[in-house]
This record gives sequence, structure tokens and C-alpha cells, in this order.
Amino acid sequence: MKVIMKMARVFCGLLLIASGEQALAWGQNGHRIVGQIASMHLTKTTQKAIAPLLAGDSLAEVGTWADEMRSAPGDFWQKESSRWHYINVDDRVAFDPHLYHTPHSREDVKDIYGGILQCIAKLKDTQTPLEERQFYLRFLVHLVGDIHQPMHAGHAEDRGGNSIALTFFGEKTNLHSLWDTELIESQNLSFSEFAAFIDTQDKQQLKTLLTSSPADWLRESMTLSETIYRTTGNELGYAYIYQNIPIAQQRLQQAGIRLAGLLNSIYDRRAKQGVTALTPLSLPTPASPTSAPANQ
Repeated sequence: MKVIMKMARVFCGLLLIASGEQALAWGQNGHRIVGQIASMHLTKTTQKAIAPLLAGDSLAEVGTWADEMRSAPGDFWQKESSRWHYINVDDRVAFDPHLYHTPHSREDVKDIYGGILQCIAKLKDTQTPLEERQFYLRFLVHLVGDIHQPMHAGHAEDRGGNSIALTFFGEKTNLHSLWDTELIESQNLSFSEFAAFIDTQDKQQLKTLLTSSPADWLRESMTLSETIYRTTGNELGYAYIYQNIPIAQQRLQQAGIRLAGLLNSIYDRRAKQGVTALTPLSLPTPASPTSAPANQ
């Protein structure tokens, strides 16, 4: 698995260089930051439980896997996996998690929320084969990062900001890529340095972050994306960093701590809610094999 991941990283990098395209999620460092922070909040029981699923990799390493695999052949990666990474809801109120079913299969996943529900269900199911659990753990690590990136909950008409052109220090980019990559890279930190700087062990802050659910995380991103749409101009520089890097730092910190809390809640029955684990998440009823998930 580790060799395959390294090959995927190399191929993905070459493809991006050749095409000039930007990454479509938190940039590589963003996902590594999330994984690194999460690794610092896992219980020993959870670390032991997920070791076979990581197959020698770290959470920081597997955080980029779901993006790298989008260059792989096969219908799932070429035609279906992209919709796992985002949701387009023009009206925050229109998102209703109660209308969702837990997707029955990979093909039933229609957006990032459904993807997270399926990952959790498969990882909780002790009958899920090892290879599938490896797939779903790696995808979950990535999606928890993505759901905290505000522009992954943007508008359909501009593809989550991908169609909104702007300049950042005179260089052409777009609103989505700015939040994926450029804001983070503007700090000139390695992912491990960045993670160490923004991590927290404050008990009250951890309790607040862990008293939440994926639906809450998505609503937060929807609210933030609306503010970003309203306040972003066309020619950006230091002022934009000053105003928005605290938001990016907060979302990365939240994603890492909540990812750890989610994994602890799945794999460690003794993990304390609001201390090291999320409050219990009640999954919706699974969709029937012949029907698509509701509201997706």
C-alpha cells in the first residue's frame, strides 16, 4: 500500500505540473496539517486499532491519498469520487442532515456529507474486510479535512469558487485555490511546524470542538463561505492574509482535533466524550440497495 501511495503522489504531481491545474481540496500541506494534529490527539487504543489500516503510513501521509487517487484509472476514481469531496448548497438552510440515508455503496454517495456517513458506517462495522477499511479510513481522514475548508461548501454556479478568478500578490489564481493552498503556503511553514503552532491542549476548547457532529462542521463551512464570497476582492495581498489566515488556522485546528475525536469514538470505547472523543453520532438508516440516498 505504501509503495502504491508513493507512486500515486509522483504521478499526481507530474499530472498537475503538466496540466497547470490546482489541487481540488485543502492543498497537500493542509491535509498533512490536519492529519498531524489528529495524530497528537489519538488515544493509545485508537493508535493500535488503526495501525493495520495505515499499513506503515501516518495520518499526515494518508491525508492526501484521496486526491492522489483521482488520477488512477477506473470508473470510480475518474467519474464518481470527485463528488465525495464537496457539497453545493446555495442556501445554508436547505441542508438538512435528517433527510439523508447512510449510503449503501460507494456509488450511492452524492456529496461529502454522504461520504463521511458511509466511511463511519463501514469503519464501525466489524465485518468490513481489511482492504475496504483501509480505503474508508484513508478517505475519512481526507474528507474531515475537506468538510472544514469553507469553499468545499460553496455555490454550484461557480464550482465552489473555482470559477472566480483573482490575483494573489499579482499571480493569477482562483478563490477555491486561494483557500486550498495559497493562504497556507503564505506562512512559509512545513506542515509539522504549522501543526505544532496551531494545536491546542486546552481542555475547554477541546470540549467545545468535540461537542459537535459532521453536520455542524458542514454548516460552519457554509456560513464561512458566504462571508468569503462577500468580502473577497479581485486583487489580494497582505491585507487578505491578515484578515483570513486566522480563519484558515482555526479550520485546520478544528479538523485535526475533530478527526481524532471521531476516530477515538469509533475505536476506543473508553475514550471520554468531550475529552478525547466526539459526542456519539447516530447514523441515519442505511439506504436500500435499490434506492439513492435522500436529498442527494
